[in-house]
Amino acid sequence: MTNRGEAEFVSIVRSNPAVAEILRRAPQLKLPGWYLTAGGLFQTVWNHLADRNPQAGIRDYDFFYFDDSDLSYDAENDVIEAAASVFADLGVDVEVRNEARVHLWYEQHFGTAIAPYRSTEDAIDHFVSTTCCFGITTDRGGTDTVYAPHGFDDLFAGIVRPNPRLPMRQVYETKAARWTTEWPNLTVLPWP
Repeated sequence: MTNRGEAEFVSIVRSNPAVAEILRRAPQLKLPGWYLTAGGLFQTVWNHLADRNPQAGIRDYDFFYFDDSDLSYDAENDVIEAAASVFADLGVDVEVRNEARVHLWYEQHFGTAIAPYRSTEDAIDHFVSTTCCFGITTDRGGTDTVYAPHGFDDLFAGIVRPNPRLPMRQVYETKAARWTTEWPNLTVLPWP
């Protein structure tokens, strides 16, 4: 952790019991390139800033890994089932995805083809809003590593900004509309 924004981010996200426990248990899965990412992180910060329960309004906790050695659905499903067992008693939905195979189903789901991601970090870089572009991973010794390609200023200021790397205006606007019903003090910047 190299700056105040990152240290504060880690402290806040770890105040969410689900985040802390997912990070504690995740190394036992021994997955390459794994990160807890997106809503479970930035929404925990928004809850903190709004003096709310850390888990309020969080639908799921995105758990990404990157394994391009087997892109089959069966290989990913084996990991999903193993993770479901590891996280079963947390009372939250932990959504596990192998980012190496997202390009295989993305167009059918979202209507737009994408190039294969090169890493979990590359996948995080392509969230529809820069506000979503956060990941945290930890090693067996409990040392955290944060990935935050756009920094922390917008997050702590409650600014939702579109990400030009993923040109999906409708998805951005739909997500932003939901977020502002849950966190009304956010400032949503318009699609360029």
